[in-house]
Amino acid sequence: MDNLILTHEHQGVFTITLNRLDKKNALNTAMYQSLIKHFAYASESDTVHCLLIQGDQNCFTAGNDLQDFIESAESGDLVAMDFVRALAAFDKPIIAAVAGVAVGIGTTLLLHCDMVVAANNSHFKLPFTQLGLCPEAGSSLLLTQRLGHNRAFELLVLGKSFEAEQALEYGLVNQVCQPDEVLSRAATLAAEIAALPQDAVKTSRALIHQASQAILPAVIENEGKEFVRLMATDSCKNILAKFFK
Repeated sequence: MDNLILTHEHQGVFTITLNRLDKKNALNTAMYQSLIKHFAYASESDTVHCLLIQGDQNCFTAGNDLQDFIESAESGDLVAMDFVRALAAFDKPIIAAVAGVAVGIGTTLLLHCDMVVAANNSHFKLPFTQLGLCPEAGSSLLLTQRLGHNRAFELLVLGKSFEAEQALEYGLVNQVCQPDEVLSRAATLAAEIAALPQDAVKTSRALIHQASQAILPAVIENEGKEFVRLMATDSCKNILAKFFK
Protein backbone atom coordinates (compact mmCIF):
# COMPACT_ATOMS: atom_id res chain seq x y z
CA MET A 1 0.00 0.00 0.00
CA ASP A 2 3.01 2.33 0.41
CA ASN A 3 3.06 3.13 -3.31
CA LEU A 4 -0.32 4.87 -2.96
CA ILE A 5 1.50 7.76 -1.28
CA LEU A 6 4.87 8.75 -2.73
CA THR A 7 7.33 11.14 -1.05
CA HIS A 8 10.43 13.02 -2.10
CA GLU A 9 12.63 15.46 -0.20
CA HIS A 10 14.86 18.00 -1.93
CA GLN A 11 16.43 21.25 -0.70
CA GLY A 12 14.00 21.73 2.15
CA VAL A 13 10.84 20.74 0.26
CA PHE A 14 9.04 17.56 1.27
CA THR A 15 6.71 16.50 -1.54
CA ILE A 16 3.77 14.16 -0.95
CA THR A 17 2.20 12.71 -4.09
CA LEU A 18 -1.17 10.95 -4.06
CA ASN A 19 -0.74 7.95 -6.34
CA ARG A 20 -3.99 6.01 -6.51
CA LEU A 21 -4.84 7.32 -9.93
CA ASP A 22 -7.01 4.36 -10.98
CA LYS A 23 -9.40 5.43 -8.18
CA LYS A 24 -8.98 9.17 -8.79
CA ASN A 25 -6.77 9.30 -5.69
CA ALA A 26 -9.73 8.49 -3.42
CA LEU A 27 -8.33 8.37 0.11
CA ASN A 28 -8.66 5.17 2.14
CA THR A 29 -7.57 4.26 5.65
CA ALA A 30 -4.09 3.10 4.61
CA MET A 31 -3.50 6.35 2.73
CA TYR A 32 -4.62 8.44 5.69
CA GLN A 33 -2.30 6.48 7.97
CA SER A 34 0.56 7.12 5.57
CA LEU A 35 -0.28 10.82 5.33
CA ILE A 36 -0.29 11.15 9.12
CA LYS A 37 3.13 9.50 9.29
CA HIS A 38 4.57 11.75 6.60
CA PHE A 39 3.13 14.92 8.12
CA ALA A 40 4.65 13.95 11.46
CA TYR A 41 8.05 13.45 9.83
CA ALA A 42 7.85 16.76 7.98
CA SER A 43 6.84 18.58 11.16
CA GLU A 44 9.66 17.14 13.25
CA SER A 45 12.45 17.19 10.66
CA ASP A 46 14.91 20.07 10.78
CA THR A 47 15.64 19.58 7.08
CA VAL A 48 12.03 20.09 5.92
CA HIS A 49 11.07 23.74 5.51
CA CYS A 50 7.98 23.42 3.31
CA LEU A 51 5.50 20.67 2.46
CA LEU A 52 4.06 20.24 -1.04
CA ILE A 53 1.04 18.00 -1.63
CA GLN A 54 -0.08 17.01 -5.12
CA GLY A 55 -1.63 14.39 -7.36
CA ASP A 56 -0.76 14.59 -11.04
CA GLN A 57 -1.71 17.02 -13.81
CA ASN A 58 -5.08 15.32 -14.27
CA CYS A 59 -6.22 14.47 -10.74
CA PHE A 60 -5.83 15.76 -7.19
CA THR A 61 -8.28 13.65 -5.18
CA ALA A 62 -11.90 12.57 -5.44
CA GLY A 63 -12.13 12.69 -1.64
CA ASN A 64 -12.85 9.74 0.59
CA ASP A 65 -13.06 6.19 -0.69
CA LEU A 66 -16.71 5.76 0.29
CA GLN A 67 -16.67 2.00 0.82
CA ASP A 68 -13.60 2.20 3.02
CA PHE A 69 -15.03 5.23 4.82
CA ILE A 70 -18.29 3.44 5.62
CA GLU A 71 -16.44 0.41 6.95
CA SER A 72 -14.19 2.63 9.07
CA ALA A 73 -17.18 4.48 10.49
CA GLU A 74 -18.91 1.22 11.38
CA SER A 75 -15.79 0.02 13.19
CA GLY A 76 -15.47 3.35 15.01
CA ASP A 77 -11.98 3.95 13.63
CA LEU A 78 -12.14 7.00 11.37
CA VAL A 79 -8.46 7.64 10.70
CA ALA A 80 -9.53 10.51 8.42
CA MET A 81 -10.32 12.49 11.56
CA ASP A 82 -6.79 11.92 12.85
CA PHE A 83 -5.41 13.21 9.57
CA VAL A 84 -7.52 16.36 9.84
CA ARG A 85 -6.08 17.00 13.31
CA ALA A 86 -2.54 16.49 11.99
CA LEU A 87 -3.24 18.82 9.07
CA ALA A 88 -4.62 21.55 11.32
CA ALA A 89 -1.71 21.28 13.76
CA PHE A 90 1.03 21.33 11.10
CA ASP A 91 3.23 24.37 11.69
CA LYS A 92 5.20 24.74 8.45
CA PRO A 93 4.08 26.15 5.08
CA ILE A 94 1.91 23.86 2.97
CA ILE A 95 1.66 24.28 -0.79
CA ALA A 96 -0.82 22.35 -2.94
CA ALA A 97 -0.86 21.60 -6.66
CA VAL A 98 -4.41 20.87 -7.76
CA ALA A 99 -5.67 19.45 -11.04
CA GLY A 100 -8.78 17.58 -12.07
CA VAL A 101 -11.16 16.61 -9.27
CA ALA A 102 -10.83 18.08 -5.79
CA VAL A 103 -13.87 16.74 -3.93
CA GLY A 104 -14.72 16.90 -0.23
CA ILE A 105 -11.48 16.66 1.73
CA GLY A 106 -9.78 17.41 -1.60
CA THR A 107 -11.13 20.94 -1.27
CA THR A 108 -11.29 21.37 2.51
CA LEU A 109 -7.62 20.48 3.01
CA LEU A 110 -6.76 23.41 0.72
CA LEU A 111 -8.12 25.73 3.42
CA HIS A 112 -5.14 24.66 5.54
CA CYS A 113 -2.65 25.35 2.75
CA ASP A 114 -0.70 28.58 2.52
CA MET A 115 -0.56 28.71 -1.27
CA VAL A 116 -2.44 26.74 -3.91
CA VAL A 117 -1.71 26.41 -7.63
CA ALA A 118 -4.64 25.08 -9.66
CA ALA A 119 -4.72 23.78 -13.20
CA ASN A 120 -7.52 25.12 -15.37
CA ASN A 121 -8.97 21.59 -15.54
CA SER A 122 -9.70 21.63 -11.78
CA HIS A 123 -13.19 20.90 -10.46
CA PHE A 124 -13.97 21.66 -6.81
CA LYS A 125 -16.96 20.29 -4.91
CA LEU A 126 -18.13 20.05 -1.29
CA PRO A 127 -20.99 17.52 -1.48
CA PHE A 128 -21.54 17.05 2.25
CA THR A 129 -25.27 17.69 2.62
CA GLN A 130 -26.00 15.75 -0.58
CA LEU A 131 -24.50 12.74 1.22
CA GLY A 132 -26.46 13.45 4.39
CA LEU A 133 -23.33 14.76 6.11
CA CYS A 134 -21.92 18.06 7.36
CA PRO A 135 -18.73 20.10 6.78
CA GLU A 136 -15.42 18.69 8.03
CA ALA A 137 -11.74 19.59 8.42
CA GLY A 138 -12.62 22.92 10.00
CA SER A 139 -14.27 24.14 6.81
CA SER A 140 -17.33 25.52 8.63
CA LEU A 141 -14.95 28.04 10.20
CA LEU A 142 -12.20 28.47 7.61
CA LEU A 143 -14.44 28.83 4.57
CA THR A 144 -16.70 31.27 6.38
CA GLN A 145 -13.68 33.36 7.41
CA ARG A 146 -12.47 33.33 3.83
CA LEU A 147 -15.72 33.97 1.95
CA GLY A 148 -18.31 35.18 4.45
CA HIS A 149 -21.44 33.41 5.66
CA ASN A 150 -23.54 33.53 2.49
CA ARG A 151 -20.91 32.21 0.08
CA ALA A 152 -19.72 29.57 2.56
CA PHE A 153 -23.32 28.41 3.03
CA GLU A 154 -23.76 28.21 -0.73
CA LEU A 155 -20.68 26.04 -1.22
CA LEU A 156 -21.03 23.87 1.89
CA VAL A 157 -24.80 23.32 1.84
CA LEU A 158 -25.82 23.52 -1.81
CA GLY A 159 -22.56 21.80 -2.73
CA LYS A 160 -22.44 23.00 -6.32
CA SER A 161 -19.18 22.38 -8.14
CA PHE A 162 -16.98 25.28 -9.18
CA GLU A 163 -14.00 25.63 -11.47
CA ALA A 164 -10.45 26.96 -11.12
CA GLU A 165 -11.26 30.53 -12.16
CA GLN A 166 -14.04 30.69 -9.57
CA ALA A 167 -11.67 29.30 -6.94
CA LEU A 168 -9.24 32.07 -7.85
CA GLU A 169 -12.00 34.68 -7.54
CA TYR A 170 -12.98 33.22 -4.13
CA GLY A 171 -9.36 33.44 -2.95
CA LEU A 172 -9.07 29.68 -2.50
CA VAL A 173 -6.17 29.42 -4.95
CA ASN A 174 -3.30 31.79 -5.76
CA GLN A 175 -2.92 31.17 -9.46
CA VAL A 176 -4.37 29.17 -12.35
CA CYS A 177 -2.27 27.60 -15.07
CA GLN A 178 -2.25 24.90 -17.74
CA PRO A 179 -2.32 21.31 -16.46
CA ASP A 180 1.18 20.56 -17.70
CA GLU A 181 2.51 23.49 -15.65
CA VAL A 182 0.79 22.90 -12.32
CA LEU A 183 3.34 20.61 -10.69
CA SER A 184 6.36 22.65 -11.73
CA ARG A 185 4.79 25.95 -10.66
CA ALA A 186 3.90 24.58 -7.25
CA ALA A 187 7.38 23.09 -6.86
CA THR A 188 8.94 26.45 -7.71
CA LEU A 189 6.82 28.20 -5.08
CA ALA A 190 7.69 25.58 -2.47
CA ALA A 191 11.40 25.90 -3.24
CA GLU A 192 11.20 29.69 -2.98
CA ILE A 193 9.55 29.44 0.44
CA ALA A 194 11.97 26.74 1.63
CA ALA A 195 14.92 29.03 0.82
CA LEU A 196 13.69 31.85 3.06
CA PRO A 197 14.84 32.28 6.71
CA GLN A 198 12.84 29.59 8.46
CA ASP A 199 12.28 31.25 11.82
CA ALA A 200 10.84 34.27 10.03
CA VAL A 201 8.63 32.08 7.80
CA LYS A 202 7.24 29.96 10.67
CA THR A 203 6.66 33.03 12.84
CA SER A 204 4.88 34.87 10.03
CA ARG A 205 2.73 31.82 9.26
CA ALA A 206 1.79 31.42 12.93
CA LEU A 207 0.76 35.07 13.14
CA ILE A 208 -1.31 34.80 9.96
CA HIS A 209 -3.04 31.70 11.31
CA GLN A 210 -3.59 32.96 14.86
CA ALA A 211 -7.17 34.14 14.39
CA SER A 212 -8.34 30.70 13.27
CA GLN A 213 -5.98 28.59 15.38
CA ALA A 214 -7.47 29.91 18.62
CA ILE A 215 -10.75 28.09 17.97
CA LEU A 216 -9.98 25.67 15.13
CA PRO A 217 -9.34 22.55 17.28
CA ALA A 218 -12.74 22.90 18.97
CA VAL A 219 -14.45 23.47 15.61
CA ILE A 220 -12.84 20.35 14.17
CA GLU A 221 -13.95 18.27 17.17
CA ASN A 222 -17.52 19.59 16.93
CA GLU A 223 -17.64 18.90 13.20
CA GLY A 224 -16.26 15.41 13.80
CA LYS A 225 -18.91 14.56 16.38
CA GLU A 226 -21.71 15.71 14.12
CA PHE A 227 -20.16 13.98 11.09
CA VAL A 228 -20.03 10.64 12.94
CA ARG A 229 -23.58 11.13 14.22
CA LEU A 230 -24.90 11.87 10.76
CA MET A 231 -23.12 8.86 9.26
CA ALA A 232 -25.20 6.67 11.56
CA THR A 233 -28.52 8.15 10.42
CA ASP A 234 -30.82 6.26 8.06
CA SER A 235 -30.79 9.22 5.67
CA CYS A 236 -27.03 9.11 5.21
CA LYS A 237 -26.88 5.31 5.09
CA ASN A 238 -29.52 5.18 2.38
CA ILE A 239 -27.76 7.81 0.29
CA LEU A 240 -24.37 6.11 0.56
CA ALA A 241 -25.88 2.68 -0.16
CA LYS A 242 -27.02 3.92 -3.58
CA PHE A 243 -23.38 4.28 -4.67
CA PHE A 244 -22.88 0.52 -4.42
CA LYS A 245 -25.98 -0.72 -6.20
